[in-house]
Amino acid sequence: MSPTRRAAVLGSPIAHSLSPVLHRAAYDALGLTGWEYGRHEVDEAALPGFLAELGPEWAGLSLTMPLKRAVIPLLDEITPTAASVEAVNTVVLTPDGRRLGDNTDIPGLLAALRERGVQQVERASILGAGATASSALAALSRICTGEVTAYVRSEARADEMRGWGERLGVAVRTAPWERAAEAFAAPLTIATTPAGTTDALAAAVPDRPGTLFDVLYEPWPTALAGAWADRGGAVVGGLDLLVHQAVLQVEQMTGRSPAPLAAMRAAGEAALAAR
Repeated sequence: MSPTRRAAVLGSPIAHSLSPVLHRAAYDALGLTGWEYGRHEVDEAALPGFLAELGPEWAGLSLTMPLKRAVIPLLDEITPTAASVEAVNTVVLTPDGRRLGDNTDIPGLLAALRERGVQQVERASILGAGATASSALAALSRICTGEVTAYVRSEARADEMRGWGERLGVAVRTAPWERAAEAFAAPLTIATTPAGTTDALAAAVPDRPGTLFDVLYEPWPTALAGAWADRGGAVVGGLDLLVHQAVLQVEQMTGRSPAPLAAMRAAGEAALAAR
């Protein structure tokens, strides 16, 4: 029997994505027996054609790289949150055929931090300057009362982060990657770099660290997250972010709230443990 409602995650590469595990767990917990959530390898060139072929059974899409900016011209409307960082990771497809874009990474970051007791900080550090770093900066614009220091590898990246700071209303200072260990003096450090990038910094974790938010979820723990936890610091991981942003996606796509956070996290943990 064909599904009554469909959703999926799109991106390239996409085989590693845990989104199907999380969304299907939510459907099971919510009793949504007619719902299906898939995974599709789609790059920028293929995206317009993919969207054009979607039928009325489609409820929504999750987007990963490299589609978060490429999708914007193809949408009817995007939320202020998505517009603030020019990145859409969620598309809701309405019954009248409209495509509505949102960014659940930013509120997902904030929800993951709140869950660990981080409501407000006086200053923060960001490791990296890519798309996730701009979302981190947007989240910090809501909870950081002072300066954010971004540790980056090039002057071009430094310029980008300062530009995002001006746009988001955050005081951003930049520093070269060679000084990245200085990030750990802040009460909150957000690591947004690819796997392996921060491994060499693990030895520089101080004796009494604050909170580390490492956006990676595989491999886990990262060398940095492991060293941080060993020294008694609070660690928020990429699975926390993935689950919290997926909770918001499920609620938007299905119209059911609250989404089953605990069931989705358990499914994600089990899937990672099985890899």
